[in-house]
Amino acid sequence: MPARWIETPAAHELVPGVCMARQPIVDAAGRVIAYELLHRSTTTAETCTVDGERATAQVLTDAILAWGIPTVSNGLPLFVNFTHRLLVDDAALLLPAPSVVLELTENLPADEHIVAACRRLRAEGYALALDDFIEGSQAEQLVPFASYVKVDVLSTPAHRLAPIAARMKTQGIRMVAEKVESQQMVTTAASAGYTMFQGYFFARPTTLTTHAVTPRRSAYLDLLAAINDPEITIAELEKLVKRDASLSHRVLRCLQSASWGLRHEVSSIKEALILLGIEPVRKWTSIWAVAGLNGGGPTELVTMTLVRARMCEQLAAVHWGRQAASEYFLLGLCSLLDVLLQTTIAVATADLPLPAAIRDALKGAPGRPRALLDCVIAYEQGEWLRADSAAQAAGVTTKAIPDAYGDALQWVATLTPMVAPR
Repeated sequence: MPARWIETPAAHELVPGVCMARQPIVDAAGRVIAYELLHRSTTTAETCTVDGERATAQVLTDAILAWGIPTVSNGLPLFVNFTHRLLVDDAALLLPAPSVVLELTENLPADEHIVAACRRLRAEGYALALDDFIEGSQAEQLVPFASYVKVDVLSTPAHRLAPIAARMKTQGIRMVAEKVESQQMVTTAASAGYTMFQGYFFARPTTLTTHAVTPRRSAYLDLLAAINDPEITIAELEKLVKRDASLSHRVLRCLQSASWGLRHEVSSIKEALILLGIEPVRKWTSIWAVAGLNGGGPTELVTMTLVRARMCEQLAAVHWGRQAASEYFLLGLCSLLDVLLQTTIAVATADLPLPAAIRDALKGAPGRPRALLDCVIAYEQGEWLRADSAAQAAGVTTKAIPDAYGDALQWVATLTPMVAPR
């Protein structure tokens, strides 16, 4: 059946940009195994209404077509919310079945049309997820079609978590614990039979100031401090890079990258640094140092860090110029150092030669840098109203935010070969 919801919206229904963010879904070890795509019809909308479904569909379509599923999903399953009309009109058929999971919202009426649509989509190879599942609700009628069931662990009585999971397991359904905000919640849900987790717990340190910084991490912190010294010279930079074989290799790979358009043969690290330029090398080495703090691999935490850094940089470049962009890139890049090191942000940045405004913003001091960072974090989490409010406080135009986010996702998607450890 052709999708009928792709219609040309009236002028007043067009929305500027694309309101889209993604939230990771992780396993018990904190490894990202899927993303949920968060979207709204406008930057200030908190929910999707019937009248707004066409706009919501347009937002979803724009996000997929403009950025592409590989960029948005990072090669992992992508959970996408679907409403009554989108399901009944077979809008899901526009998306590739292996790449997406159709998430059925908790307020979806399980009427005959929805049941028929679920049966049809399941036969076409689509996986379905029931969001905010509640025992005894009308969602029970859709369980036979589900591959995933998501349970809000904050609102569901703890003694019911295991029975729900046990019942679903007999039907081959994977359990997702939602609203997980601590390691203790992960442990509790995992013991109850949940294997997937969604929330903010992995982006927050579980302990503070109790983890010693290993020598290897200390070396990366020293590198991060040195590379961001505004007075550093090419000669000093060369000494830093040559101390680490992996850094030397990365500099050469960066030079050979198609994005630079350079194919020069170089006879020394110094020559490579001169060809690249001190600012690009400063930026790349900062990225490599942050990746090293997390064990060297481009894990989700590093991905989040890079997305934040790029968004901050792009928004600053648009509004305040390239010089400001460099500082704001550093702001985003350092915004998760406390999580990477499992300590406070004050301790994590104590020895870094950061500009005072950036250091203060990382510690939560009000001002333009903090407002911009809050805007980026809110958008990352799909909290559109908070993002819009922070954008206004920072002096950033709301319509620039989705473009910066899309650019950041595309940019980070190209970084893996150059960020991965060697």
